[in-house]
Amino acid sequence: MEHLAPALRAVSAVVLDTDGVITDSARVHAAAWKEAFDAFLHDRPPRDPEQRRPFDARDDYLRYVDGKSRLDGAAAFLASRGVDPEDAVVGEVAAAKEELFTRRLEERGVDAYPGTVRLVRALRDAHLPVAAASASRHAGELLTRAGVRDLFDVLVDGGEAARLGLPGKPAPDLFLTAAGRLGVPAGNAAVVEDALAGVEAGRAGGFALVVGVDRAAAEDFAQRLYRHGADLVVRDLAELLGEEAR
Repeated sequence: MEHLAPALRAVSAVVLDTDGVITDSARVHAAAWKEAFDAFLHDRPPRDPEQRRPFDARDDYLRYVDGKSRLDGAAAFLASRGVDPEDAVVGEVAAAKEELFTRRLEERGVDAYPGTVRLVRALRDAHLPVAAASASRHAGELLTRAGVRDLFDVLVDGGEAARLGLPGKPAPDLFLTAAGRLGVPAGNAAVVEDALAGVEAGRAGGFALVVGVDRAAAEDFAQRLYRHGADLVVRDLAELLGEEAR
């Protein structure tokens, strides 16, 4: 325990989101969303010229799709541009994004953040169980490609969430399921998230500690994480190691 920051010494388990927390795959997701949304807006432009502007891979990504399932993210962004998010339209855009993401993943791969790997190893050394949880169906593949799948005792991904009928974030069910499989109640566990919907989910689930990760470099994003439910915000998870372990 001495290698962990004081904030983590009071919890009995940690649940981490995948994209943007464990792996750098958030950038791949954002790029795929941009290509899919921009193609849709070009082919079927909204009547209001202001709503035809391209998808912003930073601000729009953080506001509408980060941390959500593909269908929920597609529906949220389309609604923001005045498009009636009918099932067929949402499914079409989500499918295009899936194809683009898979192609980019095969071409470029992903890496795990070194600070996250160091923290997870320290948690395991302290005998704290660790879970990965993600709305993405690709989470297991991403962790395997990054060479870190074996560091996690439990994985609850988008495919498992769909099988169990779990609602998407900001509902806390995904994180509660992961904590339950670790055998630890939410009130004794921590959640680590980089998405606004994710920190909302951690707070709604009654987790003892909600850590926000600000990798966005967007103006005021750290404060937004606090407002949505984070207890503390870090730029890199190595900040959650004790001084002697940094």
